[in-house]
Amino acid sequence: MHQPLLTETAPSPAHGWYAPGFEKVAHTFAQQVALGEEAGAALTIYRAGQCVVDVWGGMADVATGRPWQQNSRIVLFSVTKSLAAMAFLMLADRGLLDYDAPVVRYWPGFGKNGKTGISVRTLLNHRAGLAAIDKSIRLEDCLDPARAALVVDALEAQRPLWTPGEKQGYHAITYGLYAAELFLRVAGEPLQDFIRREVLRPLDSDVWLGTPAELDSLTATLYPPEVVPRVARMVASAAFAPETAEGRIARDLPRKTSLSRRAFQNPSPGRESVAAYNSLRVRRAALAWGSATGSAHGVARMFLPFSQGGAHEHVRYVTPEQLRPLYVRQGWSDSDEVLQKPIGWSQGFMKEERHLFSPNPESFGHSGMGGSLGWCDPVEQLTLGYVCNRMDWRVRSPRCVALCRALYECDALLSCREGGA
Repeated sequence: MHQPLLTETAPSPAHGWYAPGFEKVAHTFAQQVALGEEAGAALTIYRAGQCVVDVWGGMADVATGRPWQQNSRIVLFSVTKSLAAMAFLMLADRGLLDYDAPVVRYWPGFGKNGKTGISVRTLLNHRAGLAAIDKSIRLEDCLDPARAALVVDALEAQRPLWTPGEKQGYHAITYGLYAAELFLRVAGEPLQDFIRREVLRPLDSDVWLGTPAELDSLTATLYPPEVVPRVARMVASAAFAPETAEGRIARDLPRKTSLSRRAFQNPSPGRESVAAYNSLRVRRAALAWGSATGSAHGVARMFLPFSQGGAHEHVRYVTPEQLRPLYVRQGWSDSDEVLQKPIGWSQGFMKEERHLFSPNPESFGHSGMGGSLGWCDPVEQLTLGYVCNRMDWRVRSPRCVALCRALYECDALLSCREGGA
């Protein structure tokens, strides 16, 4: 059932509802569906704990003609990382974790080969120099519990690629590998069990890290960019837009020693590449860098307490004091060593450029490869979940950025800011 605030019907060909004052973002979403920019997608926005936008449209599976429904779900890729960040924040709030303590306090084997001084904060903020692994690992190794020790050995043996703390490079996959093992050492239970019990179930979020079989029929098909057009676009970016993130990455990837290449391709998914994340085996696994699935509604709901001072519906998840450090950038780079763009992190949460997802620097969350986004703005008490199955080839999907900009241009937000001025 949709909430009473959602009195306006979404414009065709979108489905769903929105609250008065949020017309612009609902119409922007519908236009993207109408123009064929989306295969299938959904957008959910909450404000002050109330749903104000819940729209969806397009196809969950193009081949079969299965339509996208309100509860359709998709692999979230790096939005998954925000689950780990939430879990660590709750451990710290309970006095079980010190962000500024060395990782070896909780995981002694981590300290091999020059890593003894790396703090939890440095690791989670992508500044540890561990963005790539020297030992070749397959995605299969991360899916098979019998090979878990092999993966941990590779993590422990890795030497930092730069002096920890001096530079920032997105730990695209290794973040999840290190975070999952560290969480297990601190909490004594797997990350996926903790986050479902402490966050997702209480908030009635349908996001799962390790998706059960009963949700398979609701899962949409991923459509990664086709190889030839993607390569052509990247070559064009390198030639005609060399100062964009895409242009810089296009020049960097062909090099065998490319950090961007190493960060995204080890563990290797094999010949399937990104399409491997369509497989049941990957969705069943708790890959803390990218295998969570959920609907737009579920993604928006999991951020609710983090947009409202740590509480939602009289249940406290973290204290306001624990949240405040997230409002500022704890780490920043004008050109991240892997993403080749300005970006930062705070305790594992992404802090983007202000013109992308929110004009408010206090906002945080995490985007996912191809365009998905989970975001919250504690200034406006907003949470946003956006999911799609046609993956964009660019570092930031213009469709997602357009939705975020339309949100902040909605009358409901503009009138409040003008009234408070």
